[in-house]
Amino acid sequence: GQRGDEEEHHSLETFTFYLSEPLSKERVEAFSDGVYAIVATLLILDICEDNVPDPGAVEEKFHGSLLEALSEYGPNYLAYFGSFVTIGLLWFVHHSLFLYVTKATRLMGLLNILSLAFIGGLPLAYQLTSEFAEKSHNEIEAIQVSCVITFFASIFQFAIWTTALFNEEETLHAFARYGGKEHAFMFAKLALYPCVSLGAFFLTCLLSEFSTAIFHLLQIIIPFAFLALRIFVRISLTAINSVMSLSRQKVVLLEEEEACLSPNETLS
Repeated sequence: GQRGDEEEHHSLETFTFYLSEPLSKERVEAFSDGVYAIVATLLILDICEDNVPDPGAVEEKFHGSLLEALSEYGPNYLAYFGSFVTIGLLWFVHHSLFLYVTKATRLMGLLNILSLAFIGGLPLAYQLTSEFAEKSHNEIEAIQVSCVITFFASIFQFAIWTTALFNEEETLHAFARYGGKEHAFMFAKLALYPCVSLGAFFLTCLLSEFSTAIFHLLQIIIPFAFLALRIFVRISLTAINSVMSLSRQKVVLLEEEEACLSPNETLS
């Protein structure tokens, strides 16, 4: 009986330690880059297969005008570029995240695989938003499915960052640890896509008539939002540092004034 308790206790310790065991950071990055590259390639393959006008239709329906024929597939191309931008920015955030990580753990690798699983669903999101581009109930559902896929793909990246913060002295570079400028910017970058996807999800519920415009507009705005985040974080940190420096100067001036006063004046 005692041996069974010891073995069970040992197995629990092994499982707990297993999640914090180091994992090859290079292999995690290589596997992730491969998934991102394949997913981005699948998007353009769908475009080439399903969204190229037939030569006969160009001659008969559009009087030989290729541009008019291509304009018919405008929503499909817009959905493709929006999906490609989403994949590219999620890869950029992933790259920035592991640029700050010095050592990956098995738990971080598991969270990364879960994120990649939803990244692999982005071609499905593209097909849904391009096939159901007309004003209908299915169009709203297709956009909401795309928002859910984007949300989980990005929230697991945020979970990787949170996991790294629990043992930041071993897993993060010194300049990216809690309280620094890069930490604040990384936190904002990782929180951007979950917040935007949730916002788009609820906006499509409230403003169903403009769901397609809202969804594609947010996909286009997000790259500029990353730049705005960098500027906002720098301005905020500069303002905080200036306030802190002013408070320190006031404390130093008060200490100098007290030092200049006589003992009797100080007591009074």
